[in-house]
Amino acid sequence: MKKFFEIVLIVIVPWIVIFWIVFTYNGDKDRDYYSEKKIEIKRDSVPVDHSKFAVLQQKFKTPQDMTKACLSCHNGRGKEFMKTPHWKWLQRDTIPGRGIFNLGKRDLLNDFCIGVNSNEHLCSMCHAGYGYGDKNFDFHNQNNIDCVVCHDNTGTYHKSNPCMGPNLPKSGMPALGVDLNKVAQHVGEPRKSNCGQCHFTGGGGNNVKHGDLEMGLLHCTRDFDVHMASKGKDAKNMRCQDCHKTENHNITGHLYTVATSAHNRATCVECHTDKPHKSKLLNDHFKTVACQTCHISEYAKGFHTKIIWDWSTATKMDKNGKPIFDKDLPGNTYTYDGKTYKDVEIQYDSRHGTAVFKKGVKPEYIWFNGTANHHLLKDKVADTTKPLILNPLNGSYKDNVLPHDPKHPSKIWPVKVMRGKQPFDPVNKLLIQPYLAGQIKGSGALWADFNWEASFEHGMKYIGLPYSGHYTFIKTETIWPLNHEVSPEGKALQCTDCHNAQDSRLKNLTGFYLPGRDHSSLLDNAGLIFIILVLAGVSIHGILRIVSNKKNN
Repeated sequence: MKKFFEIVLIVIVPWIVIFWIVFTYNGDKDRDYYSEKKIEIKRDSVPVDHSKFAVLQQKFKTPQDMTKACLSCHNGRGKEFMKTPHWKWLQRDTIPGRGIFNLGKRDLLNDFCIGVNSNEHLCSMCHAGYGYGDKNFDFHNQNNIDCVVCHDNTGTYHKSNPCMGPNLPKSGMPALGVDLNKVAQHVGEPRKSNCGQCHFTGGGGNNVKHGDLEMGLLHCTRDFDVHMASKGKDAKNMRCQDCHKTENHNITGHLYTVATSAHNRATCVECHTDKPHKSKLLNDHFKTVACQTCHISEYAKGFHTKIIWDWSTATKMDKNGKPIFDKDLPGNTYTYDGKTYKDVEIQYDSRHGTAVFKKGVKPEYIWFNGTANHHLLKDKVADTTKPLILNPLNGSYKDNVLPHDPKHPSKIWPVKVMRGKQPFDPVNKLLIQPYLAGQIKGSGALWADFNWEASFEHGMKYIGLPYSGHYTFIKTETIWPLNHEVSPEGKALQCTDCHNAQDSRLKNLTGFYLPGRDHSSLLDNAGLIFIILVLAGVSIHGILRIVSNKKNN
């Protein structure tokens, strides 16, 4: 009996233990979830009661008069603000390998509303200024600064949308009916709703552009976003500037559809450090995996985001020759570029073409090192057989393999990829800037005349680039790194979401070996041989112990 127990203990038990580890271990079960550093959000004291200031008692005839009154006390702030991208819509930035450029909304195209040029009087609804109606706008006149678009605390201030009627104010002016005196007398720190006026609704509606910035962030729980949650237990109710630190009106954070370099970023480690977990294994992931990759498991949680915009179908009319406005198309699947998108909403409009929206979207994933390239207005398109990426984000697994640049390591990052078809001049090989947002027939504006050629002639002349008179549409993409709608630990990705061979989240991210997803015959066989040798060694050792004990007895 004693020998039997020796055999079980020395030979059989090690085999059972090893097989249990290999075949039953679940990395998720014992996962040590994200451990937040205790973050203390500091708020300024109650702001000064501006309703008592004599200079704000005057009846403001124009919004510029209101700004002038603001700057009479806040001297120097105007010149300070005029240096920022929120005002200039440009910033001096470096494109790696290409040089230094002025980059921003004023000189880059996108696959949403395509471009600002010739459309300023509408696009400037989201400009922090008054009167930006064309390229002759005076960016040096500080009285044109819109202070209250960021600092209004009444919730009543908003810009006019000129598309809602022919006689409405344009070019970033306040909407009719806004009480400028009331607003000026009730200002304070920017609130989420101030930032959201533009950043939640840019591109034509709630959550249309970013996918992770939507009105739902104003009143949400931690499941929606752990930082901005204002309802429920442990809600932090953080404001945008708690992460996007601001000094001298310079707001940290980059939008890589208009920026290229890794400076002035808002990062997770500013609050959470580079070792946010108790588990060393998870902290080791931080070297090559962005926090967002695990903690933004889906985006567009509350409202649909636009994922495809096909301009080539615009200008179609109904059977009566009238334009079609915001028509929901039947079906919930859409095929684009050989891929079928399910559970989507499809909309058609004669002004915009076909748009596809989706809610609860799984991110796509890329290697990203914090720098980007851009397709500039004068750049020619060399290859039209594949989609043109308007803002290629730089990064590769090789960035982390010696020798490498330690200043620009790459991490796996979740992104929204916006896909579309937009106008292209096949003779000059240039993307086309159309004139869109006009309401006067005969002006050449697409939304008035529904004539592409007139729109192209006007738009390209406006930016000083040639138009051949020929046009087609090419596929384009923009890449939007995701940073918001951060899920709590229980909603974050689990180990097997990536480390599995059937449906890994990272199945399209190739060029490196990912355990559990990838199989190498060499590594698999080496591992199998190693296990066999270990088991054989344990068995031989156990048998020798038994034989030795028998001889000694």
